[in-house]
Amino acid sequence: MTDPLFPNLIAHRGLHDRANGVIENSASAFEAAIAQGHAIECDIQLSSDGVPFVFHDDDGERLLGMPGAISDRPASELTSTPLLGSSAGDCPQKFTDFLAQIRGRTLLQIELKHQRDTAGTQLLARSVAEALKTYEGPVTVESFDPNLLTAIRQFGFVGPRGIITYDYADASEDVHLTEDQRYTLRHLLHWHETRFDFISCAKDALELPAIVFWRALGKPVTAWTIRTQAEADAARRHADQIVFEGFQPA
Repeated sequence: MTDPLFPNLIAHRGLHDRANGVIENSASAFEAAIAQGHAIECDIQLSSDGVPFVFHDDDGERLLGMPGAISDRPASELTSTPLLGSSAGDCPQKFTDFLAQIRGRTLLQIELKHQRDTAGTQLLARSVAEALKTYEGPVTVESFDPNLLTAIRQFGFVGPRGIITYDYADASEDVHLTEDQRYTLRHLLHWHETRFDFISCAKDALELPAIVFWRALGKPVTAWTIRTQAEADAARRHADQIVFEGFQPA
């Protein structure tokens, strides 16, 4: 089934296709998603000079051929460096340029990436909230970090906010988290602070008790990242919409 908040399939980092020169989180991938009638999931990071831009990885090696942390480089450098393999020469976009490109033509599911410290969390939340105040079009904001959901609400964002989650069973992932924090995140015990409007859940964690509980209470659930039709069919039994890549879901 689908939910009114997420009526359309959600293209993970846009409708990208590296084999044909369309790179994830690029202007070309976003246009391809819109052309197919899909919503767009994307990722927002901060440059060293505090500018939010569209990019997933914490380092630049895989997508830009740049060693080191993305957050240590200025926006001018990041947004003038072509994404590796892009046939159109696409570069990472400033968040404001991304919004100007989309112009309300489809729903956005915007992920705010975890920041190194409280100052970064506050700056990212404030910058994105300010940019969205004048944006006209359907938009949601989400994050793994409950603090970002709380902060962006405090800075005036009034649209739907979602918590991204998984089972937190592998201690080698997200090593900055304590076991108590993992427990809180696994069971969504931050509700009294975040007051999330939807849940974005890993496809293999959809049957966690907390996910089942909140969906039963009416919170929409999107499932990530779906890469085959079989995964799509399985996820749709427990979620209201899928976030997909690498194939065209039926």
